[in-house]
Amino acid sequence: MMRLISIALIVVSAIGHARAEAPGDPKAGQATFVQCKVCHSLDAGKNGVGPSLHGVFGRKSGTAPNYNYSDAMKNANVTWSDDTLFKYLADPRAFVPGDKMTFPGVKDEQKRRDVIAYLKEASQ
Repeated sequence: MMRLISIALIVVSAIGHARAEAPGDPKAGQATFVQCKVCHSLDAGKNGVGPSLHGVFGRKSGTAPNYNYSDAMKNANVTWSDDTLFKYLADPRAFVPGDKMTFPGVKDEQKRRDVIAYLKEASQ
């Protein structure tokens, strides 16, 4: 009986892990990005309330040109990648305490994956 329960837990865990790794859908991410574009542009050098997200992948936090970053973001020493953006977008204020971004985050994991997939396509 214990062996059966152990096997069931392994299967459930594997299914949950497979879902957690589902790829992002750029089309769905574009819809989620609507809430981001209130402050952020995808055009190179076009900052708004937030910095331009053009070329964000591989960029160090607090380094987009001509944007007045908080000291917290300048000193965060984060390089933006799928992983760091996934964590940041879940709860920006917890990821970079003291930053001035007031957005509460995207709590839905799939929506975060989707918006990251969209950013990859649209911010090149």
